[in-house]
Amino acid sequence: MEVHSTRSSPTVPRRVAVIHGYSASPDDHWFRWLSDQLESTGVPFEVPALPDPRNPDPGAWKDALRRTVGVPDAGTAVVAHSLGCLATLRHLKTLEETEELKGRSGSWRLGSLILVAGFIDRLPALPELDDFIGVGEDVTGLADHIDRTVVLRSDDDPLVPPALTDRLAVQLGVRARVVPGGGHFLSSDGFRTFPGVLGVLGGVPGAPDGSDDADG
Repeated sequence: MEVHSTRSSPTVPRRVAVIHGYSASPDDHWFRWLSDQLESTGVPFEVPALPDPRNPDPGAWKDALRRTVGVPDAGTAVVAHSLGCLATLRHLKTLEETEELKGRSGSWRLGSLILVAGFIDRLPALPELDDFIGVGEDVTGLADHIDRTVVLRSDDDPLVPPALTDRLAVQLGVRARVVPGGGHFLSSDGFRTFPGVLGVLGGVPGAPDGSDDADG
């Protein structure tokens, strides 16, 4: 399936942040594998352990994203999974709102944003996250700051309805890429590795071409 992104030619990332989701850690699912791949290629990366992932607090996660992602530039790539996508988008929206208040709109950029099983709406399967999700997030305007956005979803995610990921993708100005049978991209779904994510990062030495295959 064709990948639709805000730019067609990704640049080599100078740093990568990998943001895990609910009830996860940097060692879970495909995150450790991706860390190992980035380390072997010499690309600087950070995979923060977000606080209390089984009972996440929006403010605490926001602080963690501020420390990890900070103010990105065209050499920054962020890979986020599930609830980590919402946390990442909230951080980026805060940057946009701060710039508007200071009259400096357009001064930050993000080279690549890769969202896996992302959403901004409440999830029927996970009502315990309702307080964290709240009314969701208005992502209007974020696409203007991001050089390349790739959204990945499966066709059988039991936790995040595919329609919600599609809705997020449309709001970011792209079309979601579908990985058949990917579930929620957990280790229990067979995703202890995820070459497709490395591929769509683009420009990472030794990365596979992610244009056609995002399977784990």
